[in-house]
Amino acid sequence: MSRPIVRSQILRAVLAGAVLAIAPAAFPLAAWAQAPQKPATPPKAAPGKPAAPTPAVPTPAANTQAPAFAPSHMALAREVMLSSGIARSFDSIIPAFSEQIRQNAVTRPELGKDLDEVLVGLQPEMEMQKQAMIDTAARIYATRLTEAELADIAAFFRSPAGKRYVETQPQVLDGIVQAMQGWTQEVSEYVMVRVRTEMVKRGHQLQ
Repeated sequence: MSRPIVRSQILRAVLAGAVLAIAPAAFPLAAWAQAPQKPATPPKAAPGKPAAPTPAVPTPAANTQAPAFAPSHMALAREVMLSSGIARSFDSIIPAFSEQIRQNAVTRPELGKDLDEVLVGLQPEMEMQKQAMIDTAARIYATRLTEAELADIAAFFRSPAGKRYVETQPQVLDGIVQAMQGWTQEVSEYVMVRVRTEMVKRGHQLQ
């Protein structure tokens, strides 16, 4: 049981760390922040043609033919999703996007008040987006784990040891990331030295 839990927690760290990398791509607002823009006006529909529909609110990609699960199966999957601590990675995503927008608008101080009010007003919608991702992740759990397996995992997370496990994960993962920084450099050098040594034995010189 511990192996999939550990792998999922490492995924949580990767997701949290990737947010700042994808935020600029998701919000290419640098040009927008440099100079005032004309107020947007909705395009006029051509005579006899209906107006263009409003863009749909984005939701996490899902299989349109996703298998149906019993409510009890999905409830356990959602419980594991939340109690494992993985959902904490989603908590940082929306604030990171909002902060990216603020940084891109730093040269437009006249936007500050309105921008802050807009971002605050959008929080309920952003919370819905986060809950949609949690539901998607729970369905992925249900796809990969049986109801009985999820019940065992949920029982672990309800236990004192499971709660302590989740509590210490941020610090544990921080330590692992720090250790890996030195380890990757050492392993890289070690592998190169060993490959050169073995290639010399075969009559080859590597630069």
